[in-house]
Amino acid sequence: MNSKTASQPIAMAQTPPPARAAGMSIGGLFRRPEAGAFLGLFGVFVFFLVFGSIDFLKPTGAASWLNVAANLGIVAFPIGLLMIAGDLDISIGSMIPAGSMTVAIISGYYELPIWLGIAASLGFGVVVGLVNGILVVRTNVPSLIVTLGTLFAVAGLVLGLSVLLTGTTSVAIKAPELAKFLFGHFVANTFQVIIFWWLALTALYIYVVHYSPYGNWIFAMGGDRISARNAGIPTAKLTIALFVLSSTSASFVGMCQAILFNSAQVSAGMSFIFNSIISVVVGGVLLTGGFGSIVGIFFGTITFAVVNQGIYFTSFDRNWSSLIIGVMLLLAVLMNNTFRSMALSYSPKKK
Repeated sequence: MNSKTASQPIAMAQTPPPARAAGMSIGGLFRRPEAGAFLGLFGVFVFFLVFGSIDFLKPTGAASWLNVAANLGIVAFPIGLLMIAGDLDISIGSMIPAGSMTVAIISGYYELPIWLGIAASLGFGVVVGLVNGILVVRTNVPSLIVTLGTLFAVAGLVLGLSVLLTGTTSVAIKAPELAKFLFGHFVANTFQVIIFWWLALTALYIYVVHYSPYGNWIFAMGGDRISARNAGIPTAKLTIALFVLSSTSASFVGMCQAILFNSAQVSAGMSFIFNSIISVVVGGVLLTGGFGSIVGIFFGTITFAVVNQGIYFTSFDRNWSSLIIGVMLLLAVLMNNTFRSMALSYSPKKK
């Protein structure tokens, strides 16, 4: 299928205009999905610089929110792509501890080679992603309902097998030096190595989503799935692939955490569900699909991490931290939506 045919339904989705088409006008810049996310991030930085301290930007302070952003960001990217395509995956809340426990049980409890544990961890993510994707495509049941079911199913499976195989819900693991270097160590005793994975994946996602036909297909699915399918886009295969990507990414994060902290627990991971959705929405992705960008999700993830960790650099009472975080994130989303609405209604004056 040629690119011309694939791009026809994209007009129905609110896809970002090319930079050269938008030009250097204010409306062209604000029309970008990531514009509001960047302004929100800038506002959050200013807030914590005013009410916090400069330690917020020092290496130790920056590591506190960069480490959070990296772990969350790797999961947020595929969640954002699913939302752009009109779907959602909340089973990631169970896939993170599943990835941790899989590698810990195989390579920690049974002391099998670490690479076997890593392969099993990622392989389990692929299997769950296939189950989610196939169920959504074949049954036409909303993805929220399907992944809600797998969320509890995987959680129960991991808990039951952990107790059956090890007799406990927490398993220790000691990875060899190479695996530790690649997936679970602190650079300069401060920054988690997963930050570099996050940055590399950001570059890869930007290319795939914004410079390859696959990105156009994803936006087209979010704009009008039926028109996209009629245009020849393999909507079913692409949907399944996105669910596999989501589950595998979550399993990867869980595996890295187990190797980093030398242990795994069955209870970790549920907070990633809402945190990733918040990051994606703050990043400019519409809940209705068809609009968003990888750069916007990147900024949205950093915004959430900064708000989440920045409160500890201020003099505010920690008992009010959740309220402050909630209000600031809501303001960031509202500002994002406001700038997007202004941009979409903007039209340059004719000379």
